[in-house]
Amino acid sequence: MKQPNIILIMTDQLRGDCLGYAGHPDVKTPYLDTLASTGVMFSRAYSACPSCIAARAALHTGMAQDHHGRVGYKDGIAWDYEHTMAGELSRAGYYTQCVGKMHVHPLRNYLGFHNVELHDGYLGAARNTSLPYQESQLVADDYFYWLKEELGVTADVTDTGIECNSFISRPWMHEEKYHPTNWVTEHSIDFLRRRDPGKPFFLMASYLRPHPPFDAPRHYFSLYSNKELRPPYIGTWETDEYLKRDGRLYDSRSGPADPELMRQAQIGYYACITHLDHQIGRLILALKASGVYDDSIILFTSDHGEELCDHHMFRKARPYEGSCHIPLIITAGKNVLTDIASSSICTDIAELRDIMPTLLDAAGAEIPDSVDGHSLLPLVRGPERSLRSWLHGEHSFDEFSNHWIVTEKDKYIWHSWTGTEQYFNLENDPHELTDLINDPSCQDRIRELREHLIGSLIGRPEGYTDGRQLIAGRQGVDILPGFGAQRPDAQEFK
Repeated sequence: MKQPNIILIMTDQLRGDCLGYAGHPDVKTPYLDTLASTGVMFSRAYSACPSCIAARAALHTGMAQDHHGRVGYKDGIAWDYEHTMAGELSRAGYYTQCVGKMHVHPLRNYLGFHNVELHDGYLGAARNTSLPYQESQLVADDYFYWLKEELGVTADVTDTGIECNSFISRPWMHEEKYHPTNWVTEHSIDFLRRRDPGKPFFLMASYLRPHPPFDAPRHYFSLYSNKELRPPYIGTWETDEYLKRDGRLYDSRSGPADPELMRQAQIGYYACITHLDHQIGRLILALKASGVYDDSIILFTSDHGEELCDHHMFRKARPYEGSCHIPLIITAGKNVLTDIASSSICTDIAELRDIMPTLLDAAGAEIPDSVDGHSLLPLVRGPERSLRSWLHGEHSFDEFSNHWIVTEKDKYIWHSWTGTEQYFNLENDPHELTDLINDPSCQDRIRELREHLIGSLIGRPEGYTDGRQLIAGRQGVDILPGFGAQRPDAQEFK
């Protein structure tokens, strides 16, 4: 059988519920809705360690977090894995190309890709003036290098005045063609022009948005600026303690205390999503115009979500749905996956580690023994099937460090710093508004999920369990022992 072309469309910080097809009442995503309506949408897809580096380690290696070793956010740790998604597809006869974000170390580590046109966004650790010239983001990042050639040596994504973890939003100040979202699309389309037509290809179009800064072109802000938007979800269990403490900080973990700034954050986030959607549409049209769409499989996902002020929280690394629930769509042209269950929704638990084996399966390539994930193709053909009944997620995050067990119907959370537990019935309460941890009728189920977590943590160096019970207050780590040396200037997640 002819090997299909493979297009992986990756985004950064896109919530699983922020698609029109997923039922969002405000955000408009007509092109992504088209992909979902012609393929299979996984409504219970997760990022088990929801921040950029750890999530992408799962994507590129197919490993669970306790195997790839990244359980928090830390820059400057070398990526040295024997088997990677691009490396295995390259060995299987594919020409492999990435355009956009990698977020690996060193910056020009290709992870098995034949070529990378890099744009990692604004990485503080890669802007340190003490770095060797070649490792500076301003030199190693292709987008920044191009932007300075086009607009002058001082041009940067921070010209808007917005920090790259901020809730502050404003329209892009330059022509739209200079926006990083457009750049990824433009260079992905250019790859279609330059590719070897005699070989199958793997293209990873890796977009930065809707990760802050919320800086879509002005047109996209106008789509939402006069709309009444759904307010953030605030659970009955939530406190505004951290909002009062941090809500006046531009890069706070709580989001803004000012309701108008909160609304502006929503507008900016949704504007970035619709701008992204239209650029993905542009890429899809180019795939069709170049005659490769019908022979291609397309997978769309994100590395993690965005709390967007839900529960008085902002950004990621949390165990709640806004942070860890991600979109995942698989579709294909008419000559590929002819038995796909088109326009269907799969409720089985999927995770980023499943993408590598899925793409290798589609390519007819061998899946390495190091891979923990599962191919999702059986679910694409029959969404009623099941690959796993539960998933362990986590994130080292100082006082907010957390572990969680999620199933199709519910979620158990353990906050390892304090020992606080939570339990949510996601089937009846998908937005986690009511904590049932003390509900007498739920205690047997809570014990069952707690046992799953204890079993997942046995043998971990942090000492989270003795095999019988969970032990709170243990010092978490961002990198498990044995996974690379830390660069002296490596920075913690803020």
